[in-house]
Amino acid sequence: MQRVLIIGTGLIGASVGLALRAAGFQGDIAGWDRNPAEAETALRLQAVDAVAAEPVAAAKASDVIVLATPVLAILEWMLRLGPELREGQLVTDVGSTKQQICACAVANYNRPGRAEFLPGHPMAGKETFGAAVAEAGLFQGAMWLFTPLGDAGGEWRSWVAKFGCRTLDLKPGRHDELVAWASHLPQFLATALTAALEDEFGASQDLRAVGGRAMREMTRLGASPYSMWRDIAETNIKPIAATLQAMEKRLAQVRKQLAKASLRDEFDRANRFRGRF
Repeated sequence: MQRVLIIGTGLIGASVGLALRAAGFQGDIAGWDRNPAEAETALRLQAVDAVAAEPVAAAKASDVIVLATPVLAILEWMLRLGPELREGQLVTDVGSTKQQICACAVANYNRPGRAEFLPGHPMAGKETFGAAVAEAGLFQGAMWLFTPLGDAGGEWRSWVAKFGCRTLDLKPGRHDELVAWASHLPQFLATALTAALEDEFGASQDLRAVGGRAMREMTRLGASPYSMWRDIAETNIKPIAATLQAMEKRLAQVRKQLAKASLRDEFDRANRFRGRF
């Protein structure tokens, strides 16, 4: 692996570039972003060595192509690059949902004459976004999930390990079910809570005066960008809807228990889970 192209040089893409350098990668790292300012920021931060003038041409000249865009754009790039790349190249992604990406990979990669594809998902990020907040250590200690379709990407896996990541292989459906609970539900709960606070209190200084650590922690994800979460919602509808429905039932149950001793059971269950986490 001597040449890497990162398509999408926002928080995750630029952090991948920085992590590669921090881990000792000596090859060339090019970047491209539909927003030229993001690519220039990644270049200024030395997350990439050069900004690609034309992404398809840059991809054809690369050994590894990292698709670090929102999920729907990942799918578009997979279709666009599939016929252009050659056997011996590797494409990998950082998308937050996997079933549609894996289906697209089966149809367009991992066959004679075509590039390999290794679906991936680093469980790392921030509520802020963009190359300006990228970090070489963003993935340190994080879980990098893979939903492999074969034996592709062994060298890329070794670099991910050098980032300080733990790794776990999952089936695509299991991945989407788990992250719906572990990542997507917390985001949508935070978004709903923060939006409700905006409707109820707006710019009220009283709420800000009394809102302490609990409110800051519970609303932190409310700052997350719609541009990313739109794609996640659209490509993981059933698992996310199931978690939201389960939470609606749970909240209704808690509401009925507010003046009952059985409310203790909810706290006991929550304490047990948190203690194991």
